[in-house]
Amino acid sequence: MSRSVLFDTETTGLDPMTGDRVLEIAALELMNDLPTGREFHRVIDPQRDVPEGASRIHGFTASDLRGKPLFADIADDLLAFFEDSPLVAHNAPFDFGMLNAEFSRLSLPSLPPERMIDTLVMAKARFPGMPNSLDALCRRFDIDLSLRTTHNALLDCRLLAEVYVELTGGRQRGLSLAEEAGDQLPIIAYSAIGPHTPRPIVPSEAELAAHAAFITRLKDPVWTQES
Repeated sequence: MSRSVLFDTETTGLDPMTGDRVLEIAALELMNDLPTGREFHRVIDPQRDVPEGASRIHGFTASDLRGKPLFADIADDLLAFFEDSPLVAHNAPFDFGMLNAEFSRLSLPSLPPERMIDTLVMAKARFPGMPNSLDALCRRFDIDLSLRTTHNALLDCRLLAEVYVELTGGRQRGLSLAEEAGDQLPIIAYSAIGPHTPRPIVPSEAELAAHAAFITRLKDPVWTQES
């Protein structure tokens, strides 16, 4: 099975070169592009102020983050979760840039660009000229956005995981997973409020009658032939 990790960050701003820092990071493990249910999530003290504009986006203030772990405290656990897997993110160069700035402060190796899978690039190729923000893609794929009142790294990861499934071919790609010998991993299809509930399609009496009438007009229909 092919492992990758989907992740998202929330930050104090947009430019690590001017001192902006990561204040939240979340990641989901994917197997064959589907979530396994294994997650990583940390809220971080950025050791600086949080501008009002950034707070309006993600809801965190400096007082909320005071006393939380520092990035240095979580870096080893994050890298252990990442392993050497490909890394999926929406507008991935931004998230890579923010994390690499944090790793640089700790004299740790940067994440190499060849590990990057950018869902924004994928979306632009599939829907050229259309809005391709996470919100826009969720609406396009009919993914529930009701819990997304602010940007939250863990919720955004779960939403992006659903979007990523659609961008890579839809949920039918995972049907073979249970058939692989020895694989016991539970594959969970997330929605914003939890695993999807199957919705069986049951034809109405009128639809059944219309189908029966249609069959009578066919010459030797296979439905009426005995096996």
